[in-house]
Amino acid sequence: MSAPESYTPPPNPGDTLRRVLVIKLGALGDFIQALGAMRVVRATHPSARITLLTTEPFEAFAKACPYFDIVESDGRPRDIKGRTDLIRRLRAANYDMVYDFQNNDRTSQYFIGLTGKKPLWSGAAKGASHQHVNPDRAEMHNFDRMAEQLLHAGLGPKPPGDPTGWVIGQDVLPSLDWIRPAFRDPPRFQPAFFGLNGPYVLLIPGSSADHPEKRWPIDRFLKLATWFADGGFTPVVIGGKDEGDIGAQINRKEPRSRNLVGRTDLFQLAVLAERATLAIGGDTGPMHMAAASRAPGVCLFAQEWTKEMARDIHTVWSPKTRLGRAAPRGGPMMILHAPSLDALSLYDVQQAAFRLGVLPAAMAPLPPKPTEPSPETAPAEGADVTEQPEKSAATQPQGSNS
Repeated sequence: MSAPESYTPPPNPGDTLRRVLVIKLGALGDFIQALGAMRVVRATHPSARITLLTTEPFEAFAKACPYFDIVESDGRPRDIKGRTDLIRRLRAANYDMVYDFQNNDRTSQYFIGLTGKKPLWSGAAKGASHQHVNPDRAEMHNFDRMAEQLLHAGLGPKPPGDPTGWVIGQDVLPSLDWIRPAFRDPPRFQPAFFGLNGPYVLLIPGSSADHPEKRWPIDRFLKLATWFADGGFTPVVIGGKDEGDIGAQINRKEPRSRNLVGRTDLFQLAVLAERATLAIGGDTGPMHMAAASRAPGVCLFAQEWTKEMARDIHTVWSPKTRLGRAAPRGGPMMILHAPSLDALSLYDVQQAAFRLGVLPAAMAPLPPKPTEPSPETAPAEGADVTEQPEKSAATQPQGSNS
């Protein structure tokens, strides 16, 4: 089911508002994917004071972003008192309109708590003035869902060159091209700052500790690093501080690699991705940031896909699959998926990377010998390599702000 075809959203007040609130609490991948919708809000209300309600991990990043005038980072209170205080502050701020891009039970409670005359509200909360009325919104890809939410907020796509919307027929993609100008492209944004003086690739082997199934085996990342180093590319391992042991393991066994795990902030990660030959990683926040920087990429998904699913929903891009809801879009992107990431071989990943067309012909991977199969090199049973569908960001020009 989708929004009724006859549904006519209420008009958006546009540049008549004085105080606007945007809510996006996290996580990193979701926050990055919401930047395109946030840009539309800024362009729609250029004269308004726009406040972002978020969480601490994104505070510094959001303060540098040109879409917000004020950033508040206590959007996820830990107790009832904190939540009560936050709702009281939101009520006192007297916002004219709220764009809820988090859209969960917590933010719906914020809407309910705004007693009296409520602000205009874009989101899924029942009773919102500009409610996203699609009952199947949770089964939409993040970009499709945010685009439809904006439509239901009285906004819409515009012709190329019109900054108040997004380009007709394209995703509401994020852009990180504001980062370098915001800091005047300082030395710490240059590859040489990290000792990189030639072509390099980003390897993103980690993931949230809560999702170990999203991690491809480290020994295969190590062999991938050696393959790139032999081809003349410096393998650069990036990730969060709690993944430092992964970078150290790869660097210890492949000293031509560069271990930057825990050594880059979000801005440095974005600009490194912008100049990388390609990025390879799992379904994790830094990979979504690399996509937003328009880096060519190979993303590894632990995606269950059975014969029964193929019969019932026909394609892995169905919204009933993780791929259909959250696959990164931005630069040219190859998606590898298998029921378990252990099933994706080294050759699978090498082949996908080579198919992006950014590596020299001499690096064409050799298929595994049929007489000498091994867990690392044998073709993965049930594995698949999927290119983004035609409407995806892979077809967009590099650096698009759409």
